[in-house]
Amino acid sequence: MRSDSVKVGDAQAPHRSLFNALGMTKEERERPLIGIVCSYNEIVPGHMNLDKIAEAVKLGVAMAGGTPVIFPAIAVCDGIAMGHVGMKYSLVTRDLIADSTECMAMAHGFDGLVCIPNCDKNVPGLLMAAARVNIPTVFVSGGPMLAGHVKGQKRSLSSMFEAVGSVAAGKMTHEDLEEFEEKVCPTCGSCSGMYTANSMNCLTEAIGMGLRGNGTIPAVYSERIRLAKHAGMKVVELVQKNICPRDIMTPAAFRNALIVDMALGCSTNTMLHIPAIAKEAGVDLNLDMANELSAITPNLCHLAPAGPTYMEDLNEAGGVYAVMNELSKKGLLDLTCMTVNGTTIGENIAPCVNRDPEVIRPVENPYSETGGIAILRGNLAPDSGVVKRSAVAPEMLVHEGPARVFDCEEDAIAAIKGGKIVAGDVVVIRYEGPKGGPGMREMLNPTSAIAGMGLGSTVALITDGRFSGASRGASIGHVSPEAAVGGPIALVEEGDIISIDIPANRLEMKVSDEELAARRAKWQPREPKVKTGYLARYRELVTSGNRGAVLEIPGKQA
Repeated sequence: MRSDSVKVGDAQAPHRSLFNALGMTKEERERPLIGIVCSYNEIVPGHMNLDKIAEAVKLGVAMAGGTPVIFPAIAVCDGIAMGHVGMKYSLVTRDLIADSTECMAMAHGFDGLVCIPNCDKNVPGLLMAAARVNIPTVFVSGGPMLAGHVKGQKRSLSSMFEAVGSVAAGKMTHEDLEEFEEKVCPTCGSCSGMYTANSMNCLTEAIGMGLRGNGTIPAVYSERIRLAKHAGMKVVELVQKNICPRDIMTPAAFRNALIVDMALGCSTNTMLHIPAIAKEAGVDLNLDMANELSAITPNLCHLAPAGPTYMEDLNEAGGVYAVMNELSKKGLLDLTCMTVNGTTIGENIAPCVNRDPEVIRPVENPYSETGGIAILRGNLAPDSGVVKRSAVAPEMLVHEGPARVFDCEEDAIAAIKGGKIVAGDVVVIRYEGPKGGPGMREMLNPTSAIAGMGLGSTVALITDGRFSGASRGASIGHVSPEAAVGGPIALVEEGDIISIDIPANRLEMKVSDEELAARRAKWQPREPKVKTGYLARYRELVTSGNRGAVLEIPGKQA
């Protein structure tokens, strides 16, 4: 066993004395040592129940003959961090989580891991760590929140942010806002739509690292506790069989994950996280794959914010495996991929039928014949821009309008709420990319303000930052190269005509090459917004959004 390096032999007598100090018996030492990475805390609603999940995992590990050991991972609540300096600290935690988990796993000689994430950056951060450390690993999340109910309709956090815009536009009273505030987030769990956390938790099933239901079983269901016990049992089996993450996270598995992503209509943040995870797994994943797969993958689900259904509805309809079963009817998935069950994708999904064709459209009757995410390119985004096509109003799939240019999120929000943005405008928010932010803030506040003020079907928003999975509308993010490194988005001027053609995957500004060259000659890099602390170090190491905003030593691109 890998843990023999800290348990067996005369040289390890000091190590054993420290295990004795933990109260660990000789019998426990002789079993596989399983690290349980738990991101429990008391500030993130999606994580407040993870202590119970961890205890269930411990029981499962012990029942299967392993020795469980819990250690922590941090987590940021993107909703609470939204709209202020705190959002600069969200994406950057992905790498802290991966690095700290690597440190703990390698320093203590664990034989296997169970990862207990839930919210936005914990899932990809822990998947990156699992791929990097490459010891048997199972994922079990805390589960999604139940939808809220306001005035007879299901609601979620995106409704809450949009309500703020509605109040600013005089379309909603403060009394209505208070009712939303009380009711939209009724339980613990990751927010109830197909936002980033739930997108990534669903993709743990698609890629083979999570058991059935990991992405969809609600946080408050006792079924989630049973799932956690099974995860604990399963990791011991994986240790015995020596099935490791890189045996599971293969090129074919990432292809499966991208196809399921397109079918579900996941958050655009998956286009940051999947490449970053693939890099750690030694898999070369080019974003061009996203458009290639989108072209052949039907979009089967319209969960909030794209539609009126929620994670609890997807769970009742059969969950991720039912979606995958539908996709298999078109031969889109590699069914031979191994999973943490110790069985293949094909074996896993065979008995899982679609129980609600209104929630999971049959492949014969999809919402669209193409997938939920599109990668755009053009003279405004030479490397790429990303849009959640499934959440764009049909009339905005092709749009032209004048640029309204802002160099930070706060200025854009002030203009939107001040009534200075009108139908037809294209809001451009720049210097919010991985380096420019630094930290690549999510723009949920401006997109929600646009939607709440009734402009969601007439105004587009383009940024080198990113969007929450709760954003909807013609919201194009991850524009690369970013403004801070002199990308064309830095050269846009007020009033320039921006052309968006999502079906053709194009994003252009109608400015001549000669004019752009003249503007570039005058452009000067901005003084960094942050000069000290972790964000300053992050700014120096982070790469572009089209490469997953991974960290690399300058001049040593992998």
